[in-house]
Amino acid sequence: MKQLSRATPAVAWLGLLWSLPLPGYADGSVIDKIYHPYVEQLEWELEWRAVQQRDDPVTGEARYETHKLGLGRAVAEYVFAELYVIGEASAERSLQVQAWEAEVLWQMSEQGEYLLDYALLFELERSRDYDIWEYSTTLLLERELGRFSATANLGLGYEWGDDIADELETTVALQARYRHSPGLEPAVELYLGEDTRALGPVLLGMARIGPRQALRWEAGVVWGLDQATSDYSFRAVLEYEF
Repeated sequence: MKQLSRATPAVAWLGLLWSLPLPGYADGSVIDKIYHPYVEQLEWELEWRAVQQRDDPVTGEARYETHKLGLGRAVAEYVFAELYVIGEASAERSLQVQAWEAEVLWQMSEQGEYLLDYALLFELERSRDYDIWEYSTTLLLERELGRFSATANLGLGYEWGDDIADELETTVALQARYRHSPGLEPAVELYLGEDTRALGPVLLGMARIGPRQALRWEAGVVWGLDQATSDYSFRAVLEYEF
């Protein structure tokens, strides 16, 4: 009965997601960090991540750019909470703070306990200058196959406020990763959204720098697969865990 009660929320959420029309982000790209369904106990994390969209990877100006700076901590054995400040820039506007975000990751299964490891990610974002709110819940799924790992982020979100049309949104982000070594893990990622169809390679790695201290990094480029998506999107993540 314990296994059934823990597995039921994930199964129900997966069914709900796939019963809705895909895709969904009507107001921009969904290219971002892909989350894994695990919580490191007693851990603090300082994180910076960025996504830059370009129509020409060499000479073209950035079409759009997003930066996130966050501080998080494992607040319980299977719960991790983080707060972000979000900055945005474009070819016409320098980098400015645009929003704040709070997120909670709830690990719902032990690693290897079921066919798929799973967790839920809850996010709430508030615009700084406009009456715009966004709430989303994302089902995180992962399966290890030897030295390979497959991850899926299946998201359902809702935007509302006086300065935006209320809207229900769905997103999908997939990652296939080869665990060559802790310092180098090549991967391929696929992103799907109303204004996003993108696919490309990413490199990930981790380096221990002291007792209970580590640096994790990600860097990659994904190519747009349709007219609505930027030709190239560069994404990067740097995390200091302590």
